[in-house]
Amino acid sequence: MKKFLSSEEVWEDKEKATEMKKRFSEVDKVLRTMRDFERELDDIGTGLTMLEEEDDNQLLSEMSARLKRFSGKIERESLKRYMDGEYDKGPALITISPGAGGTESQDWASMLFRMYIRYLEREGFEFKLISYQPAEEAGIKEATILVEEEYAYGYLSSESGVHRLIRISPFDASHRRHTSFAAVSVIPYIEMDIDVELDPGDLRVETFRASGPGGQHVNVTDSAVRITHIPTGIVVSCQNERSQHVNKAVAMNILKSKLHQIEMEEIEGRIDSMRDKRSVKFGSQIRTYTLHPYRLVKDHRTGVELTDTGEVLDGHISPFIEAYLKARSEKSK
Repeated sequence: MKKFLSSEEVWEDKEKATEMKKRFSEVDKVLRTMRDFERELDDIGTGLTMLEEEDDNQLLSEMSARLKRFSGKIERESLKRYMDGEYDKGPALITISPGAGGTESQDWASMLFRMYIRYLEREGFEFKLISYQPAEEAGIKEATILVEEEYAYGYLSSESGVHRLIRISPFDASHRRHTSFAAVSVIPYIEMDIDVELDPGDLRVETFRASGPGGQHVNVTDSAVRITHIPTGIVVSCQNERSQHVNKAVAMNILKSKLHQIEMEEIEGRIDSMRDKRSVKFGSQIRTYTLHPYRLVKDHRTGVELTDTGEVLDGHISPFIEAYLKARSEKSK
């Protein structure tokens, strides 16, 4: 096939040849993935054969973990058949912000932030912390994560919406039950060549010192950049890179992605969540996390319920994502 694609006759029609090359690349990637699965399955089979021949608790534990990881890979790969949207194959931006309620909702937003970081780490997704704004007492004012993995938007689009938490407040001396809200926005991260015109007069560019949870996810520098799009009120920032120039370029790309998303949503007649028209309050939530008086996480769109709230908040959200993708696929038929 490679020889065929390199022939001069094929490239007489450049547009058709480019499409064929793209299609070949996609098929080749699927085949390589299948071959990787076959090799891994053979290795697991060898390990299981060894277990039949000898009683080795350490090997048993290792093979159990490998089987669990392999099962997760197969499951994740199988979900791709439900992702046929325009941007499903591309990277994604996740923004977490608290609703009304001060410290309570800010703390809840930070819990969600940790949940998504743990999910991305569990799945082995490549990601960067683009911006992180800690709140004064506890929690966060906002955080944005760029997930650069293939199909990131397809997997994570299910998380966009309002998330509700019910718990005994750690900030209430009377130990009363509180309800908190936080909004999660997931949009496709689109490369710089998208056709979005920006008037420099509509932009307010500021620099500030970066801050964050530490570790590998953020570089603390004096070169963080914040850009405000005055007509819409959209504010984006980037603090991940050490160069102010690079941070500004990334922030501009995020702004273009958000404006492009707004255009698409307006064209399709959907509610424009990027301009805060979606109310972050009771009745608008997509998922409720109840920690008191019982423990339950319920997705209101699919009906999926999980009782191990600790595991969910530690990033085990794949069941919700899978159910959403399947339900979306059925709805579109």
